[in-house]
Amino acid sequence: MRPLILKQALHESLNPLANAQKTIRDSCLLALWHELITFPKPGLVSLEDSGSHSDMSASHFSSSIFALRFYFYQIAEAGSRGLKFEVLRELGVSSEQRMLAATNGRNTHRGAIFNLGLLAAAAGYQLKNNIQLKSLGEIVTELWGEELIKHQRSTESNGFKIFKKHGTGGALSEAQSGFRTVYQIGLPAYRKLLFQTQDLELARIHTFFKLLSVTEDTNLLHRGGLDGLLFARNEALSFLHEGSVLNPDWQQHAVSIHHKFIARKLSPGGCADLLGACLLIDYLDLTLDV
Repeated sequence: MRPLILKQALHESLNPLANAQKTIRDSCLLALWHELITFPKPGLVSLEDSGSHSDMSASHFSSSIFALRFYFYQIAEAGSRGLKFEVLRELGVSSEQRMLAATNGRNTHRGAIFNLGLLAAAAGYQLKNNIQLKSLGEIVTELWGEELIKHQRSTESNGFKIFKKHGTGGALSEAQSGFRTVYQIGLPAYRKLLFQTQDLELARIHTFFKLLSVTEDTNLLHRGGLDGLLFARNEALSFLHEGSVLNPDWQQHAVSIHHKFIARKLSPGGCADLLGACLLIDYLDLTLDV
């Protein structure tokens, strides 16, 4: 058995595509970890506190991230072969089961399994086929866009209920658009602030508030209705208009908003997922040569 394992390890070390899939996996895990440790993110779990989630902690999220390590490798490999969305969906469902087992039933990363999974699959396809002129978002819509449109939402999900009530598509619509919010809002904000400050955490915080100011976050709608969404957007706009993280008093303002979200039990998990997608795309751009 041991020689077989060594032979497989040697094969992978000599296989550029396998190494690229490991890089995609590692970039996904790093994006999730950096999203988790970013503070403050109003209402959300971090290493500092549990935000608006009395049933979750950072340890649940870190356990979940570890449990997802094989999924991101698998879906990058499946994407490299251009497999159907149904195959990717089945991988996602299996990974959700591993997530729930690792967190004792807490839904820590269902949105990230969907968003980052599709982007990882697109990255695998991009590398396998040496595609240089298309973004990962464009590859997602080209390969799986029609299947995403046909994809049936679960009538039991919060996302479906929000869609029926408010007409807001959430993560599914974002993916169908080729991750428009990520590419048009999140990534430019992240890269501009990072260029200005050379500070990764400040760039992540600024990007989160930028996303919060524009995103129709279905988690906010589920917890606080339209009033909750508008409140969250106004708080984010106030933070941005006062200079965001370039204001000397930014931290006090951001923490104050965080506590307001906790008091209202608001949790913009959709924005956290979009931040993770921004980070993943940026990391892949830095580490992978197509």
